[in-house]
Amino acid sequence: MADYFVHESSYVDDGVTIGKNTKIWHFCHVQRGAVIGENCSLGQNVNISNNVKIGNGVKIQNNVSVYEGVELEDYVFCGPSMVFTNDLTPRAKYPKGPAGYLKTKICEGASVGANATIVCGNTVGRWALIASGAVVTKNVKNYALMAGIPARQIGWVCECGDVLGKSLRCNKCNREYVLENDELIEKKDDV
Repeated sequence: MADYFVHESSYVDDGVTIGKNTKIWHFCHVQRGAVIGENCSLGQNVNISNNVKIGNGVKIQNNVSVYEGVELEDYVFCGPSMVFTNDLTPRAKYPKGPAGYLKTKICEGASVGANATIVCGNTVGRWALIASGAVVTKNVKNYALMAGIPARQIGWVCECGDVLGKSLRCNKCNREYVLENDELIEKKDDV
């Protein structure tokens, strides 16, 4: 008996690995070679393409397609109807196939808002937050708050998701950060 849940309306191809306690809801398709970690949730109408790798604790909301060439690390959140791409210059008449796909990586804990688009070939840094409707066209720093079309950095966010003020101390969980060479780093107590 499987230690994960797949709704009866969904299809899981042969050659797929699904981790413990993962839930795959209505009308999903998980294609050959995909690897999905433990404790993940795939909402209604999610497509996971061939050979996609998804970490543990990932939440993918309704109507998201994770195309070949995209990797989601642990605890990534994909909002409803957000979009990944994997080909900058697609042509129906001249398909490139997997060898022509650009790699996209969404790093640990990053969140992508509803209806946002991640243009292929970019990396979204750890714990970054992409606003709803934003279009990411370049790499995103760890903890960056990105918004707009094209997306630009408008601030910093804590690992817990709270927007940081000028002090770079989180009002919600009290984590503290410092800027080093325009990169945000969590301040650790020297014990």
